[in-house]
Amino acid sequence: MTQPINIRKALKSFRYAGVGIYDLFRQENNAKIHLLAAGLIVIAGISFKLSATEWCIITIQIALVWSAEAFNTAIEKLADTVTTDYHPSIKIVKDVAAAGVLILAISAVVVAGFIFFPKIWECLN
Repeated sequence: MTQPINIRKALKSFRYAGVGIYDLFRQENNAKIHLLAAGLIVIAGISFKLSATEWCIITIQIALVWSAEAFNTAIEKLADTVTTDYHPSIKIVKDVAAAGVLILAISAVVVAGFIFFPKIWECLN
């Protein structure tokens, strides 16, 4: 038999997640860069009157990059808690986690290019 949903526990989890989002953007330089980039993209999207589908795609890309940055930060903090000394395996873990963010960020730029370049081209012609 399944247990009913504990609303108080769920709300507490959301609060912890909110604190995590706040800490991410308050403490992590790269997260601040991603936040600024997202803000500029939203302004551009409003200016170019993106379609609902385009907004969905942009929103997914922003969320993916922010999520990757959050996971990367969590991995880095955990690794630093394990040891502050240099360890080759921890270096690889941190580098690979950072690579995941970079891969998604590049993907987001490519997707933004597919959406915005035709609109910019149209304005120029």
